[in-house]
Amino acid sequence: MTGWDVLSNLINGLPSIVATLMLVATGVVFIVGFSHHGYNFLKYGFKQTEISDLGAKIDGLHTEIDGLRTEFKTDLDTKIDQLRTEFKAEMGGFKTELETIKVNHFGHLKNFLTELTSILVDKGVINNENKARLDNQLRGM
Repeated sequence: MTGWDVLSNLINGLPSIVATLMLVATGVVFIVGFSHHGYNFLKYGFKQTEISDLGAKIDGLHTEIDGLRTEFKTDLDTKIDQLRTEFKAEMGGFKTELETIKVNHFGHLKNFLTELTSILVDKGVINNENKARLDNQLRGM
């Protein structure tokens, strides 16, 4: 049974005056809808939005998008500035720590070389004159 069969049974079961009133009401609805919306009434019915309403909604969306874009850019710039500041602070601390390591490293190296020259003198590999020259070189570093 199709929809047309159901409609036919419904119309045949109604009194003729009621069927006529339904047909007239349907015609009035169709004429009003078609005169107001044109061909689109056949596609979409009465649930259509006016184009001017649609334009206003689009303009509102553009305004919201621009606001979000500005807010995002401001937040992003703030975060980048914070990260840049933190990075500079960390790099400053790293440079200080590196300088401390350099000083300590070369201090230990000088002590080691001074000790080594003393051992070489004790073993007879170099004499005191050469040890004095090496110690003077180490003091100059």
